Amino acid sequence: MDLRFLLVNLLFLGSSLHLCSCQTYVLSDKDGLGRVFDGIGGLSGGGATSRLLVNYAEPYRSQILDFLFKPNFGASLHILKVEIGGDAQTTDGTEPSHMHYENDENYFRGYEWWLMKEAKKRNPNITLIGLPWAFPGWVGHGKNWPYDFPDITAAYVVNWILGAKQYHDLDIQYVGIWNERNFDIKYIKVLRDTLDKVGLTGVGVIAADGDWSIANSMIVDPYLNDSVEVIGAHYPGTVTVKDAVKTQKKLWSSEDYSTFNDEVGGGCWARILNQNYVNGLMTATISWNLVASYYEELPFGRNGLMTAEEPWSGHYMVDSPIWITAHTTQFTQPGWSYLQTVGHLEQGGSYVALTDGRGNLTVVIETMTHDHSVCIRPPLLPFNVTSQNATFQLKGSFASIKELQVWRSQFNFKTQEPSFFEKLTPLKLVNGSFTLHLAEDEVYTLTTVTTGQKGSYPDPPPSAPFPKVYKDDFNVRNPPFSEAPDFADQTGVFEYYINMTDPGPHVFTLRQVLTQRPVTWATDADQAVSVIGDHQRNLTVTCDVFMESVNTGGVFIAARVDKGGESVRSANGVFFWVFADGTYKVTNDLGQYKTVLAEGQSGTRAYVWHTLSLTVEGQYASGLLNGYPLWKNAVVLTAKNGWAAIGTHSFELAQFDNFAVVAE
Repeated sequence: MDLRFLLVNLLFLGSSLHLCSCQTYVLSDKDGLGRVFDGIGGLSGGGATSRLLVNYAEPYRSQILDFLFKPNFGASLHILKVEIGGDAQTTDGTEPSHMHYENDENYFRGYEWWLMKEAKKRNPNITLIGLPWAFPGWVGHGKNWPYDFPDITAAYVVNWILGAKQYHDLDIQYVGIWNERNFDIKYIKVLRDTLDKVGLTGVGVIAADGDWSIANSMIVDPYLNDSVEVIGAHYPGTVTVKDAVKTQKKLWSSEDYSTFNDEVGGGCWARILNQNYVNGLMTATISWNLVASYYEELPFGRNGLMTAEEPWSGHYMVDSPIWITAHTTQFTQPGWSYLQTVGHLEQGGSYVALTDGRGNLTVVIETMTHDHSVCIRPPLLPFNVTSQNATFQLKGSFASIKELQVWRSQFNFKTQEPSFFEKLTPLKLVNGSFTLHLAEDEVYTLTTVTTGQKGSYPDPPPSAPFPKVYKDDFNVRNPPFSEAPDFADQTGVFEYYINMTDPGPHVFTLRQVLTQRPVTWATDADQAVSVIGDHQRNLTVTCDVFMESVNTGGVFIAARVDKGGESVRSANGVFFWVFADGTYKVTNDLGQYKTVLAEGQSGTRAYVWHTLSLTVEGQYASGLLNGYPLWKNAVVLTAKNGWAAIGTHSFELAQFDNFAVVAE
């Protein structure tokens, strides 16, 4: 047992309590309970944040999933929220839609179905939520707006919910409204009606899944109020507004955290998990994102509860937010209730207490200081936290509790030797009272629940760079996922394809399948592009390419692509384009052609396979077409390193095969 912990409690308990200069906090259910707790969760999507997870080999992939979802093991999450893929860039990549086109339905694209099933396998009671961040172009009928035809948009979303049940036996409990920047009242009502008409009366609507502003409309519009079960806000800074409370609806932080997952990120998470309820009466908090399983150079690198970005090595990291989550999730469940007696500590920090109504009590205390709990958003106003002694007096039905289990995390920023989720000796209570010495930057859980566990596995393999030599011929007859391993689509959707009309060596290919710009809030590029690998300097990229648009078609391979995600439109690199009109171009940017390094005749055309090869070494680049030099020694002055990539000139059908990267 920790000596300091023992001495402090011996000093302040029993007959020695009068020696203590402590603030006393009462924990009681005598005057009733607070709001019902709905859980702590993680978000896969918004966008493509779990992309690399599916490519992990066993046993590492299952280990990662256990740390996220397995009860009494790691984060033990209560909620999984996923993106309803919309074929569009939604932060770090694109996720494929179940309906690329109006007459197209496929409920096996992407990896969110798989992830939900894996979560459900570990925790059958997990709450599942879907939210579309973007939509295929046909939903908007040519406009970058999905609500002009609310019946169509609602049917599209409801089809996803029905498909989840029909094809994967997944019950979706909630659906959110796109997106954090806008909401449409008519659409919300139509969505509620559409859900009810097909028998999905139990699926709750979260609106506006952005901010609290919808509360004003709900107060004056009974129909809208009845259509919404949860008011969801993104990054609320732990506070709500009076109108939201006045609706008496569930209040959730339906997207939060979004912070680098070092110890300060863990401190951010610890503070908001408590204070979202203490300050804002929010009964669920959902982290963006679930697991940082995307290339770290993309926007918001490592902003997950844990990190799994190296499927080629098997390396992953169980970061501090996993164990901070466990302080709440392993000792509570949705359906428990907060006590009314929760609040702030006298010298800074906060405490919450929850009960199952059957005698169990869990108390979570955090003393995170300002500089060690800053989240990426919103700005954090100044506050002070100092070490303190705190006495907690249990009353009401809890007065007879004699012992509490104790779990502690110490960030130890000064020594740089943190200790997370450590089980201490159970605490004996005297007359329903206990006293703690609370240092700065600590988290405590005191609970009657005895099933907590700090799960562990043998250390995963060490971190390793992306392979220097990487090849993929896409010859997978029944691929487990629609995307090829390690490719991260940034604009457009690249899927495995069986070319039944080609009896030759290119039967199995990777195909860009979109022919229309999607409806999206992000700044998608005008070209489809998928990146892969490390941010490398000198490399050779080779790929067979096949254009399917006569005269207007175009494809490229690229190296040193330096930007992705929301910034992909402004990506620089070395882009080697060939076109169906028989020309080629080499540019320093993606599609804007501001800096042309080389151009001329290529003889390329549609419906013929061509082999492109691009070599970039130092400040020089050269290209081969079908094994013969087409251009050489182009001078590259910008983009010192970046990903390899493939892509198309526009939203058009095109195929890729026999992809290879050789790096120094």
